[in-house]
Amino acid sequence: MLVVKSMDVRENFKEWCNKVIGGETLIVSRPKNENVVIVSEKEYNEMAKAKRNAEYLAMLDKGYADIAQGKGITKTMEELRAMENE
Repeated sequence: MLVVKSMDVRENFKEWCNKVIGGETLIVSRPKNENVVIVSEKEYNEMAKAKRNAEYLAMLDKGYADIAQGKGITKTMEELRAMENE
């Protein structure tokens, strides 16, 4: 992980981008601790996917907990077919 001042990023943007593409994470320090983090698109996509997966797993866990507490709904195949036509 690299930490640089925003002025340095402006002066050498291509160089810093190449380091990020090479696998580094870049923290750009700004006044008042309003820092930003620059990561590659590949790493961002991986983080976004991990977040979506965690949210999905949390929904599954909630569903399993609801079923364990008796909050589930039981339908016959006939009832499901009738709902399909509604």
